[in-house]
Amino acid sequence: MSNKLVHNFHIPVMGLAYTIDSPIRVAQYGISSVVSIIDDEIVERMREFYSKKFNFDFQAISIKAEDYRAERITAYLNMMDDVVKEKFNSFKEELNKNTESLKNFVGMLPGTSELKDALQNAINKKDDWKNNLKNLLETNLTPGEIDVNIMTKVDKDNYVKNTALPTMYNDAHASLRGFAKSKLTSSVIFSAGMNPRLYSYLEEFDDFYPNENGELKKKIILKVSDFRSAMIQGNFLAKKGLWVSEYRIESGLNCGGHAFATEGILLGPIMEEFKQKKTELQNSAHALLQTALEQKSRPTLAQPLEIKISVQGGIGTAEEHEFLLSNYKVDSAGWGSPFLLVPEATSVDSETRNLLAKATETDFYLSHISPLGVPFNSVKGTTNELIKEQNISKNKFGSSCPKKLLALSKELSPKGTCTASKKYQDIKLADLEATKESFSPEQFQRKRNAITDKSCLCVGLVNSAYLEQGMTIKGEKQGVVVCPGPNLSYFDKEVSLAEMVRHIYGYENILPDNKRPNIFINELKLYVEYLRNDIFDFSEDLTKSQIKKWESFKENLLKGISYYEDLFEQTHFFKSNFSKIKSQLSDFKININAINIPTLS
Repeated sequence: MSNKLVHNFHIPVMGLAYTIDSPIRVAQYGISSVVSIIDDEIVERMREFYSKKFNFDFQAISIKAEDYRAERITAYLNMMDDVVKEKFNSFKEELNKNTESLKNFVGMLPGTSELKDALQNAINKKDDWKNNLKNLLETNLTPGEIDVNIMTKVDKDNYVKNTALPTMYNDAHASLRGFAKSKLTSSVIFSAGMNPRLYSYLEEFDDFYPNENGELKKKIILKVSDFRSAMIQGNFLAKKGLWVSEYRIESGLNCGGHAFATEGILLGPIMEEFKQKKTELQNSAHALLQTALEQKSRPTLAQPLEIKISVQGGIGTAEEHEFLLSNYKVDSAGWGSPFLLVPEATSVDSETRNLLAKATETDFYLSHISPLGVPFNSVKGTTNELIKEQNISKNKFGSSCPKKLLALSKELSPKGTCTASKKYQDIKLADLEATKESFSPEQFQRKRNAITDKSCLCVGLVNSAYLEQGMTIKGEKQGVVVCPGPNLSYFDKEVSLAEMVRHIYGYENILPDNKRPNIFINELKLYVEYLRNDIFDFSEDLTKSQIKKWESFKENLLKGISYYEDLFEQTHFFKSNFSKIKSQLSDFKININAINIPTLS
């Protein structure tokens, strides 16, 4: 039997803590998930929580330790690896002993799974099936990957008093070192674009280089939004002797968390380019890699290493899942936001989970709350939003900024200040007040909102995990920030892990009705809205380059529609909704052509 992962979906990283312990929850079933390792505080507190739960020794790592951030992350990942192995072995024992558990597990495996067929055959054969089963499980069942995510932009310089520490102590650098020094054999996912200084730091760790057998102990995955970005970043790393094992393509807008919109290039055409040029990507990187490995006197490779392609963002039905795997030849599809409604898989408090289940399409929106200045997927009615509004009504602005992970603005201090902090907002509001007469009331309010909109994500994105586990929340009351993708609006109830997995593979359907548009139609709608809003909200001096940018965006949307018209004509998927999709594409084409792009007067 080919040694493939048990499942062909994965759970992407969500926020700072929504998937902080997902491997502990789901890896024993062969489900891979991704943990954020930027916030060392929640990492340390979760290590303490699970050490007590599983009777492991726990020794706190003090912030007074020189390399405390990296050491905390290494300790947590090592503990997580131990817990996953313990739970995985217990699960295998249960499958050997309990036929009902075995049947339930087989019912969660994809229809294309060789393991599913083999296990079903073992159950059906009464003779010596126990021995057959044990051998099958030992040789073919593997736990899901414990992958980690580092957002490349979150790489603040750190100081001791007024002395800047070496770059290796920057936030993202320390996170990377924490993973590199762990005993995990898994992948680090870099998201939010290229950070050359951070990528260069990978060279310090042997685990990222191929050994004499062409094996990588630790792998690199890049989350990208288009092929050009993948080629540039992949070649940059290859020149350092580092291989990108997987490119994870995420929809720019139909996703959770920060929304990095493309220039109107839609997911379908992006995936098509990866499908057509995957070999080019592989060969280009391989040639550069070989040269770099030779220069470093490291083992070279007889053949190019494997490259995987995965996709995520807005997937909602088994047919969409199967189409992406089949048509674009991807290795895995990521299901993120729907898993926020699965208590067995993600760390979400009951109040927030209930809010997400009840939220409808109009409740999901792109906000400006992120201190990074990047649009951020949000849902109306969070406790963070309510607390912030109450504070603003009392003329209390900004957060005490206890963690400073996003203190990246150098406007007020070389050490960096977070734009969601009280210090920053008080200064900027005072400056604005001093120039109030220069603006109309509407302009003044817009500028004021741009300052006060920002929320403390460092605290808000971890509070849900603390609330779920009944752990003490320290410091200023901030409430919960949650960042689901708009696709979640079509899911309306809490479900079990088995129900969600069976939905992904088409064995059952958890969607309440047939009103959810196709994944590609949903994304197209979001991009059309984005272009309209970008033009409407533009308040700076108009330039030729800005006009050209909008024209290119509009042209890319129309090219995307032409691609989809051909795609839906040719594919045997989505035939039951073909007429509706064809009509929707036609309507969007009319609407896009009707968008007026401003001209220089």
